Amino acid sequence: MGLSIWDIMAPAFFECLILVGIHSYLGLHVIRRKVIFVDLALAQIAALGTTVGFLFGIMPDTTGAYWFSLMFTFIGAGVFSISRIRHEKIPQEAVIGLVYAIAASIAILVIDKAPHGAEHIKEILTGSILWVKWETIRNAAIVYSFVGIFHFIYRKQFLLISDNPEKAYREGMNVRFWDFLFYVSFGIVITHSVGTAGVLLVFVFLVVPAITSMLITDVLWKQLVIGWSMGVVVSIIGLYLSYIGDLPSGPTVVSFYGLMLIIVALFLYIHHAEMRKKASMRVALGLGTLIIVVFGFYLLGNFFSNSHEGHTHVELKEEISHNDIHSGNINIDAMTEKELDDYLSDEEDIDHLTTLFDEADEYNKFKIASRVLVLNKKKGLGLLISILQDGKLPFVKEEVNLKIKEFSGKDFGYDPVNDDKENQRVIDKMNRWKNTL
Repeated sequence: MGLSIWDIMAPAFFECLILVGIHSYLGLHVIRRKVIFVDLALAQIAALGTTVGFLFGIMPDTTGAYWFSLMFTFIGAGVFSISRIRHEKIPQEAVIGLVYAIAASIAILVIDKAPHGAEHIKEILTGSILWVKWETIRNAAIVYSFVGIFHFIYRKQFLLISDNPEKAYREGMNVRFWDFLFYVSFGIVITHSVGTAGVLLVFVFLVVPAITSMLITDVLWKQLVIGWSMGVVVSIIGLYLSYIGDLPSGPTVVSFYGLMLIIVALFLYIHHAEMRKKASMRVALGLGTLIIVVFGFYLLGNFFSNSHEGHTHVELKEEISHNDIHSGNINIDAMTEKELDDYLSDEEDIDHLTTLFDEADEYNKFKIASRVLVLNKKKGLGLLISILQDGKLPFVKEEVNLKIKEFSGKDFGYDPVNDDKENQRVIDKMNRWKNTL
């Protein structure tokens, strides 16, 4: 019996609920402070810390990577609190944007020196929320609860600075000190969130519920209820769509959040208009224009794809032959993901696929082994298990582990973060089960 949708999606769903709970609240502060991109900046700084640790051989989702990320976030908190000036000539948002750009650039420079850097950057952006573990969810819930309690105790100071910083200055508050505490607590949340949800999903969880709720009401508790409710609905639908469409969970939830915000904004525009019929016509006209533009791009794409320019990469791919790959003239790892997927979908020679497997990098090994699994269950499982045995990248191992769980309907208890000795017993168990097929 295979795994149900609940078995696969339950951890991701509960992680989304926890993220919604704390980020919806912090997002209200961010919007009121008019530092919209501070989340992206802190998330990128946290990701930079993880990336630096990765360069030293510290794998993501480990204690070492967490502390690297957290220390970098504290540095960012210090920068943002110091950069806040009462009579500023340069908006703080400009400083935040600059910090984000610098952190992102340094991360790219650092990851360029690390193996499989492209996969690591993709994981930082999109996260791996589908593979989140119950232990991670529990730890996040504990940390977020402490941050929530901290903000509740000092809610007067934080809300005053967010709503009326000038009044806070007049009352003699040390605004920079309280800013530092805010950004430190915010950074702790971001450090936990980015590791599982990725930069993009964390930003959307923070901003979209806050924007939506502030469009509807000015009352704080109502804003929180609206943000939390929206997060629950979007998480359920987004994760379900990612499951039935076999889509990446994080980007799917992000996209659905964006769609929901557009729908709410259009509804409120019509609802608050003095002439609702006229407003509805404007919305209909806008949607019609959008459809025409999209259809225009579709026609334009077809036109160029049928021209000489559109055939270049197709013809090049058709020139790839088994002899080329066997002779080493073709670098499998240099193919784009789509090119490799298209090539593998047409390949049925298991011996040839095994040769490709031996030559490929770790992530492409997973793709090739997945194709072999379709053609020959026992051989494919053997290749997948070999990745768990010899692989170095935890996020690839987790994807392999999920593939085996989906295929077998069993949870063997493999954990990519554990060391090889701890996992060897699980791998032996997998091999024994494979040999019964």
